[in-house]
Amino acid sequence: MPLVCRAVGPGRVNLIGDHTDYNQGQALPMAIGLGVTATFTPSDHRAVLVTSEAFAGSVEFPLDISPDAGAIAAVTPPWARIIGAMVALARPDSGGVLTIESNLPVGAGLSSSAALCTALAEVFGASGPPPVIARLCQQAEHLTGVPVGAMDPMVCAGGLRGHALLIEFSTLSTRQVKMPEDVDVVVVDSGQRRTLPMSHYAARVAECEAAAAIIGSLGSADDSELTGLRDPLLRKRARHVVSECRRVRQCADAFLSDDLVGAGSLMTESHRSLAEDFEVSTPAVDELVASLVARPGVFGARMTGAGFGGCVVALSRPGAIELESLATTAWRVEASDGTVAGRQIRDIGARNSAG
Repeated sequence: MPLVCRAVGPGRVNLIGDHTDYNQGQALPMAIGLGVTATFTPSDHRAVLVTSEAFAGSVEFPLDISPDAGAIAAVTPPWARIIGAMVALARPDSGGVLTIESNLPVGAGLSSSAALCTALAEVFGASGPPPVIARLCQQAEHLTGVPVGAMDPMVCAGGLRGHALLIEFSTLSTRQVKMPEDVDVVVVDSGQRRTLPMSHYAARVAECEAAAAIIGSLGSADDSELTGLRDPLLRKRARHVVSECRRVRQCADAFLSDDLVGAGSLMTESHRSLAEDFEVSTPAVDELVASLVARPGVFGARMTGAGFGGCVVALSRPGAIELESLATTAWRVEASDGTVAGRQIRDIGARNSAG
């Protein structure tokens, strides 16, 4: 029987570029040190028994569970559905006991679900480069009824220590963008929890699809094409995506040239667009962004993730934001390795030990 397998799926903070992934645009997230740890102990049983420190009880999945939305929807308790979807899609070679631990807050917009999925992909034996892992995890999310794009699993799988990941979603091509060393990335929890299936996320996806049916892919559109949208609501949604993709490219260039003032300004502009044109912020999140931007040494701040609550990310001079001075939980984070980089490091270590 194979040995116990353990993998950490990192969370992610999106520096800029939200609601662009399912519109075939661009985004600039980074993997972070907070994450989800999956430990899988194989056995001769033909089922996967799941326990989690965050939830009471356990749940068992047969290895032949159907990769069907109806079968996944029937799984109880609801928190286990994404795990059932990954069992159905990754098809581990054997049953066993799966334990889940996490220091990543659920519903805070730091991609706890993608962190879990990428960790499960590793322990269940899925192989391949980040785009392959990302598509598998994205499909699992879709089976649970959440129409997410590929950004979260792409960076959770493909992140590299010290770098943000510039993702082109039309091709799933990526470029590692080295982060400036003399800067803090601070993630602040707004305290507002969200769950994507109960939010307006699916409505935003549908609105963008309606706009794209008129002017083509929003991720490759430009400002001049927005005039083709007569519906003012669709025009606002499309304007966010078009302008956000431009900001993503400019922000990547700003980081590469150590232009922290420029990068911060773009992040703050991004929040304004998400709040006004895409309408996915909340008064509490807006207030938190404003309070952070007003602090000396803070270059910019924005909501991060799908919105409707969750976290804010701020870019600042080192030490400018004292975490203890904030009313809610906050973390100073650094760009970390994704699961694929972690796998490669483990493989190199194993070869060195063997040699």
